[in-house]
This record gives sequence, structure tokens and C-alpha cells, in this order.
Amino acid sequence: MSKQRLIDATGLPATPLDAAGAFHAAILPQVRVVLAEQADVVLHFAAADHTHAGWRLAMVQELAREAAPARVNAIAGGADPAILTYLANAPGVTGQIMAVAGNLAQEA
Repeated sequence: MSKQRLIDATGLPATPLDAAGAFHAAILPQVRVVLAEQADVVLHFAAADHTHAGWRLAMVQELAREAAPARVNAIAGGADPAILTYLANAPGVTGQIMAVAGNLAQEA
């Protein structure tokens, strides 16, 4: 089992285009450094409404393809330790976003 690193992707702007731009500028370089170390990545996004789903999923899926055999997944909402443990022990799971809160639209 490879090591897994949690990368904080919270604190992004509220609008989807601005959030995607900020992610590319500030967080993507960090992700690539970790992936170069052959570690799996779990991105931790803040809860957000449906308008963020598209860019987040595209980012996670493309990073997972680029990083293989390392894995890239994401958590939206709370960084639940049980989910992190699950991902660390699920070698077939990559390119996924897991919502960890109730109604994410109400938490944004």
C-alpha cells in the first residue's frame, strides 16, 4: 500500500470559475509535487453547491488518469477519518469525490 496525503483545497472562492482558477494556481502545483513522490492524494474540498461539481469532478478524474498507478480522490465536506481510512485501504478506488456531509448546498 502506498502512502496517502491529504491536501487542503478548502478556502477557495465562492464562484465556480474563480474557485477552479484558484485551485489551478495554488493547489495543483502542490498535488503534482506529492504525485511525483508516488503518494496517493486525497483532496479536501469545502462543502459547496452543485455549481462546483463539474470542475471538481473533471479535475479529480483527470489527475487520477495522469497519476496512475498513484490514486487521486477527493472529499467534499468534513475530512472524516473513516473515509480517509477507507480510501487508504481501497486500492481500486480512484478519480472519485465523496460527499461527507448531509445537505452540502446548505453548508456552502
